[in-house]
Amino acid sequence: MLEVINSPFNEKQVQQLNELLATLTPQQKIWLTGYLTATANIAVVDAPKNAAAPSVVQSPSPKEKHVTILYASQTGNAQKLAEQFGNQLQQSGLNVSVSSMSDYKTNALKKAQYLLIVASTHGEGEPPDNAIAFHSFLHGKRAPKLDHVKFAVLALGDSSYEFFCQTGKEFDLQLEKLGAERLVERVDCDLDYQEPAEKWFAAVKEKLLEETLTTPASNQEAAVSKAQEGKEYSRKNPFHAEIIEKINLNATGSNKETIHLELSLEDSGIIFEPGDCLAIIPVNNQNLVDSLISALGFEPNETVDVDGATLSLKEALLNTLEITLLTKPLMKKLAEFTNNEKFHALMVDSEALKQYIEGRDLLDVVEQFGPFQWDAQGFVNCLRKIPARLYSISSSQLAYPDEAHVTIGVVRYEVDGRERLGVCSTYIADQLEVGDCVQVYVQKNPNFKLPDDETPIIMIGPGTGVAPFRAFIQEREERGASGENWLFFGEQHFMTDFLYQKEWLNWLKNGVLTKLDVAFSRDQEEKVYVQHKMLKKAKEFYEWLEKGAAVYICGDKGMAKDVQETIIQIIQEQGNKSREEAEAYLEELRKQKRYQRDVY
Repeated sequence: MLEVINSPFNEKQVQQLNELLATLTPQQKIWLTGYLTATANIAVVDAPKNAAAPSVVQSPSPKEKHVTILYASQTGNAQKLAEQFGNQLQQSGLNVSVSSMSDYKTNALKKAQYLLIVASTHGEGEPPDNAIAFHSFLHGKRAPKLDHVKFAVLALGDSSYEFFCQTGKEFDLQLEKLGAERLVERVDCDLDYQEPAEKWFAAVKEKLLEETLTTPASNQEAAVSKAQEGKEYSRKNPFHAEIIEKINLNATGSNKETIHLELSLEDSGIIFEPGDCLAIIPVNNQNLVDSLISALGFEPNETVDVDGATLSLKEALLNTLEITLLTKPLMKKLAEFTNNEKFHALMVDSEALKQYIEGRDLLDVVEQFGPFQWDAQGFVNCLRKIPARLYSISSSQLAYPDEAHVTIGVVRYEVDGRERLGVCSTYIADQLEVGDCVQVYVQKNPNFKLPDDETPIIMIGPGTGVAPFRAFIQEREERGASGENWLFFGEQHFMTDFLYQKEWLNWLKNGVLTKLDVAFSRDQEEKVYVQHKMLKKAKEFYEWLEKGAAVYICGDKGMAKDVQETIIQIIQEQGNKSREEAEAYLEELRKQKRYQRDVY
């Protein structure tokens, strides 16, 4: 509180200032201090001659602090958040560096002051590729004491996986074990991460700024300028893209259905690079929604509240909430509303629960384990928002400036005599036609990017995993890149499932594609996959690695694991190395960004 004694203010001014200061947040006080400092050199005109001349007080310089933000990111969400938070802290006058964990020098931890970690979880609770080495170091014998560090962790994950946000949890616990002091509690974010992430960051920022005395005026101007920029397209603000082409890439007789979708981005201002993903916001199947409401015994038109928005139950289940994916956290919530003994027995048997939720949906639970003691609002409160589905963009913006192409494998299967439908894939395949619009936004993927034009590349992409490589080759053709390009592609049958066959063969003919190796698993008695083709070309594969080639893998995690094992085997045998040396060789490729994966 300001006192009159030795103050240049009169009593009325003191009273007004004290009333104002009592209402200000720490950030507002910081801003005001910075503003007054920046304007202190403005001349005082017509000051009363008998007024006591205020002494020139040098505003204390902010305590020099350095904030390090490290991200563990597979698809780019964690990186985007880390860079966004870093910009905001810099605009608040803090000294900030943002870095991928793979680029961070671990000996810098000894001098770190404030450490913020934004970490996603990959696969079955594993660190993303760019965080493997840092994660191992921090949990190893060489990790230093960190009692001089204050830290906070934001964890990103998907609650449909058993080890939800596992990497973030591990970083949080290990930093505490090493003696670091927690600034704020860790926050675990599901797929709809933006709002909880912003709340976490606001809490972190407030803690950091409490110890800071000034914010430079230039940074304040930058903050205002940033706030005036246009909105980015996102889950909350998607672009409505018109479908301009829709083709089934599989021939008649195929066991599969793969949609090639071309979308117009005209007048959107959207920019993307090969390797990035297009997020499509789906709509649930209307028949499933109707069946679920009927099984629940609710009225379709009764209103519910979803994050402050009032919707009809049918509208909420159709457009907003996830109803097709069962997860352990969801099942725990549902268990609170039923006394069904079989349901509670299932909940205590981890293996049985895991088997049950695979491929089933909410309608199964409601039909098999009812009745439930809830109203429509109570039911809706159990559900999370339906997440957007990510698809690798299969076109280059250099080749198609106002378009984005995606390659979508349509999912249909049967469980307990009822057909199950992939939410987004069948929404595209069954409900939309040319001329319709879909809600989309671009998801950057900074860890899956082309090298310079001279570097040779090896692309391994069975099935729809070939999508980003179509974009890679289009980009390299448009750029006139001199680097060689080798593709490994696999599917079931040559006659019906060779996705983009004519395009690959044309690129092979004109030399844009240097080598093409294909594996069609069902065209012979013994199944043949891409890794078998890689082993047949092991000598040449290793030669390409030795001359500097970058390796890219895209597809499901099972395939990616098998392919990685095959690469280690090739390095071991062709390079005459031990298993440990081969693994170290591959890790070095990863550090050099010559081994990149886009795995789902």
